Amino acid sequence: MNSKLKKAADTILTYSTTGRAGGAPGVVAMATDKKKNFYEGCAGVRELGNHQPMTLDTVMAIFSTSKAITGTAAMQLVEEGLIHLNDPVSRYVPEIAELQVLIGFDSAGEPVTRPPKRAITINDLMLHTSGLCYEFFSADDLRYRNTKAIPTVVSSSFASIRTVLLHDPGERWTYGVNIDWLGRVIEQQRGQRLGAVLAERVFGPLGMKDTAFTMSESMRARRACLHDRAQDGKVTPLPDLVLPQPPEMDMGGHGLYATVGDYMKFIRMMLNDGDGPHGRVLKAATVEAMCKNGLPAGVTSGGWTTSIPSLSNSGEFDPGIKKTWAYTFQRNEETTSTGRPAGSLMWAGLGNQYYWIDRKSGIGGYWSAQIMPFQDVAAYPGFVDFETAIYRNR
Repeated sequence: MNSKLKKAADTILTYSTTGRAGGAPGVVAMATDKKKNFYEGCAGVRELGNHQPMTLDTVMAIFSTSKAITGTAAMQLVEEGLIHLNDPVSRYVPEIAELQVLIGFDSAGEPVTRPPKRAITINDLMLHTSGLCYEFFSADDLRYRNTKAIPTVVSSSFASIRTVLLHDPGERWTYGVNIDWLGRVIEQQRGQRLGAVLAERVFGPLGMKDTAFTMSESMRARRACLHDRAQDGKVTPLPDLVLPQPPEMDMGGHGLYATVGDYMKFIRMMLNDGDGPHGRVLKAATVEAMCKNGLPAGVTSGGWTTSIPSLSNSGEFDPGIKKTWAYTFQRNEETTSTGRPAGSLMWAGLGNQYYWIDRKSGIGGYWSAQIMPFQDVAAYPGFVDFETAIYRNR
């Protein structure tokens, strides 16, 4: 390991858990090239108050960094000709045809809706152009859910994604529960729970033994606790905040638990044109296609406005830089401030997980804390500093 890089990255991890804004409780970070991790580090504790140190094999809720893995399983179906990107989703999951477009609310506070102008396609789900959102990124979605008694998405239930469209399919990019619906398409085609499909077709070939919707006993024993940072800066552990085990539905958009080391194997697969240590996961041409912008002309992906401040801050990655969407990653169309070149991929998870995949340079990385709200004042700047250190010191 490059000693200069190690010193810089170790310092960032330490500062991110003890310095800036009081620090996040604990962090694990890794960086890889096409062959292996060239940096691995951890700092802090798994849970405030119990002094158990964060370790490289700590298991964490990885939230929306689950999406790219589910997208991979969907692209396997596309490779096999079992589904096509322009297919209407209702062909596989009829319930999606029930979703309506929200126009507003009447004087009594009841939602006013209309049918969408066209059907939602597989492509819309992959690109987040269906009109679906999350309740914590849309006051209207939250109000609709409350009016209709629709449960929160962290209930891991099918009912939680049967919500409302904020606009017609294809009109614009809106980040939401699309990949959870995509998981239902995968289940319909494979005749298995999504977790079983991923275990067989993604985790097995990549040697990912610590990634699942339902944690094994070994994973449970190594799980880090989620935390909350209040507006006054106080950080509180939330040991009972665990996604349902087992879940009613395997939530392809946010439901996985994993170690950072396991996720690095997925990143390396993307760097190596779909090839894994125990078998090929995707064809090289499929990986190349997954990395391209898929949004309609003139449509970009951008930031978000919180509707539940305890879960997420409002924000945006790399403001001022053009960003689009690939299958299923955000793509920066210009070089970022960290040094990540144009055409690279990245995304994140609600508990302050962040990764990037730079196929041009042949490197990628993953940074994970377990704290909310999203874009935490200590954890997120730590990721930015970490990625910057990798590009400056490698």
